[in-house]
Order: sequence, then structure tokens, then C-alpha cells
Amino acid sequence: MSPDKTALQQRLPPRIAIPVTPEAALAKKQAREQKDAQVRGVASIATMREAIRRAARTLPAITEVPRVGPQDAARFRALAMQGLPLLMTGAAKRWPLCQLTPHTLRERYSHLPVRARVGDYINTAFAPDRAMQDMSMVEYLDLVAQGVHDLPPYLGNLELRELNRLCHWPAYFDKIGPPRYWLGPAGTVTPLHCDYDDNLFAQVWGSKRIILSPPHHDEFLYPREANAILFGSPFDPEAPDYERFPLARQATMITCMVEPGDMLYVPAGWYHQVRSLAFSLSSNRWARAVPFALRGDAACTDC
Repeated sequence: MSPDKTALQQRLPPRIAIPVTPEAALAKKQAREQKDAQVRGVASIATMREAIRRAARTLPAITEVPRVGPQDAARFRALAMQGLPLLMTGAAKRWPLCQLTPHTLRERYSHLPVRARVGDYINTAFAPDRAMQDMSMVEYLDLVAQGVHDLPPYLGNLELRELNRLCHWPAYFDKIGPPRYWLGPAGTVTPLHCDYDDNLFAQVWGSKRIILSPPHHDEFLYPREANAILFGSPFDPEAPDYERFPLARQATMITCMVEPGDMLYVPAGWYHQVRSLAFSLSSNRWARAVPFALRGDAACTDC
């Protein structure tokens, strides 16, 4: 085995699923939910989810995502407490990472170990056994260049710490998780889902189309729980099948285009589907606190 392969295996955690009893699986799930609640400063993740849906019912109906320029922390928080998504044009355009090119990525970061989503990663997006393949960054770029896959391989939700120094995230959140990175050619997709954490998403290269739906419309979207703070939907708003999912006709779908340098705020509980329209690099961070939508007059004090 080559040294590079050995190093890769040492740095990436194993993907082997260890069989557990139903009782052990339930205990593990409950422990994780308790920890998630503690980190976010709430008593119950389930109560927080319900509070988010309840607050969303009071939101004004929108047909497009409001667009503003870069915001300071005070102004951003005031806007975020309204509970609506927000696109800040040009908010990340001065990041050094935005000046990096795909060619530079290959030259400087070819050695990085990555885990690629391969095969039918859309229909298995929230399954524990989704097909993944470990490789180096250069191996991934070579795989993409071959262009032989119906669904292009995708690097999604990865920590690439070597890139963090090239990003200048605004101090909008009191508690926030580490940057995650998303890299892939046109045609890569993250299917419809929602995270019950506030999400700040920065587009670095390329453009993406993001389709959003408000939290309380989950009743029309046939949600499936992946974990307490992540729910997926089998409905595809880009190819709607209303025979299989008739309730989805009632769901509001809002299309938003994000371009290089843009930053999108996705409030906790908002469903979103993401498609790359060109070779694209994005980064995001999830808050680890009570969502902004619950901090105003309609805040849930019992969460």
C-alpha cells in the first residue's frame, strides 16, 4: 500500500457500520438528542422543532428571497429574527478563498483526503449506508474530469481545515460549528431537506440554484427523520411527482440563485434543495444555539 493511501486511511474515520440491538440504537439516539439540546441551550430538540414550525405560521408569504448587501452583526441579527431567508450579495467576495481557482486547488491541495458521494447519492441521501468513496483531492478532480457518471461525484459536507484560513466569516452567531465545504461540477445535487439549525451559506465559485420551502410546509413534504436536527423529503421540486406526493401541490417553493461572493442565510427549519449550475465551491456553517426566529416576541421560552 502506498504511503499516500496509508495516510488517507489514517486521517479519515471508518465508515463501517457496527451492528447494534434496537435497544442500544434507541439509547444512542436519545443520548445524541440530549447532547444536541444541551449544546443549543434548549430543553428539548423536539420542542424546538415544533416552536420553529409554529413561529413559521406567522411569517408573511414571500415569492422571492430578500436581497441586501453585506450586513454588520447587529443589522443581520435584526433581519434574521424576522424568520425569513436572506441573500447578502457580495458578502464573501473579498475572501482569499474566492480568489482561488480550480487549477490552484489541484496544485496546492491535491493531497487532501476527501470522501466523495458517488452512485445514487440523491435517493440515498439520508440513509446510513449512502455510497461513499475515500480518495485524495486530486483523485476526485480526475474522477470528475472523466465525466462518465450520470450523477457527478460530489464532495459534500466536508471539513477541509486547510481552507479555513482563506475564509473570513462574519461574527453573526454566538455559537457556531466549523466550516463545511461543498465541491462539485454542474449537476451535483443536495436533495430537499431541512436542518433545525440556522445556516450561513457562502458561494465561492460557480452558481447554484437553491429552492426553499418554509418550516410549517413540512406537512406537505412527507418528511423523514435522519436525526433530530435533520429531516429529508422524497419530493423533488425540480421534477415534481404529484401522483406520488399529492400534498406537495400545497407547498410553497421559492427559487433563489446564489452567485460567487454571495452569502445566503437559511433559517432553521427551512427546507432547501441545492443544485450546482457550474463547477462550484461553497462553504457553510451551522449555528449551535437557539434559532434567531425564536428570539423575538414569539420566542419559545419552554424549548
